[in-house]
Amino acid sequence: MNKTRLEAFSDAVIAIIMTIMVLDLKIPHGDDLEALKTLRPIFLTYVLSFIYLGIYWNNHHHMLQATKKVNGKVLWANLLLLFWLSMVPFATSWLGENYLAPLPTAIYGCVLLASAISYTLLQTKLTKHVDGENALLAEAVGGDLKGKLSMMLYIIAIPLAFVNQWISDAIYVAVAIIWFIPDRRIENKINHE
Repeated sequence: MNKTRLEAFSDAVIAIIMTIMVLDLKIPHGDDLEALKTLRPIFLTYVLSFIYLGIYWNNHHHMLQATKKVNGKVLWANLLLLFWLSMVPFATSWLGENYLAPLPTAIYGCVLLASAISYTLLQTKLTKHVDGENALLAEAVGGDLKGKLSMMLYIIAIPLAFVNQWISDAIYVAVAIIWFIPDRRIENKINHE
């Protein structure tokens, strides 16, 4: 099955998710800096979520560049990833409005964890279940240390949200920093082929 439609559809959905998220930013009431200060938690949560969505879009793009063939299982795994990414605006808005509350902080982490698990599932379906056609991707991904580390950090951050939200938030930022630089393994493999 051709990967072009999967790639185009995924790009469109991620673009819509980013657009929905920005529409949730409200204009401040007032015309001074004090009015902007009240929006700081909402804006910072938006920036972090936008970075996360950008990271997923970038890595999804690289992963599909190294992919030759997709099948029905890959399509469903991709839809699962897009579902969890579509939950990011909800989690972002709730956390931004309640940035010191434990439950929104934990739910934000749950959405990030579910997205990471879904991405890993998609990656696994692409590397192991498409008749060996995606050997380049499988070789590039290897043991996926960054993916496993990210999921472990989310698993730590979620219950910590009920102890100290700042620590959980710091972990979410740390994971974004880990992934901010695109995964060069795939890009390097593509360029050497």
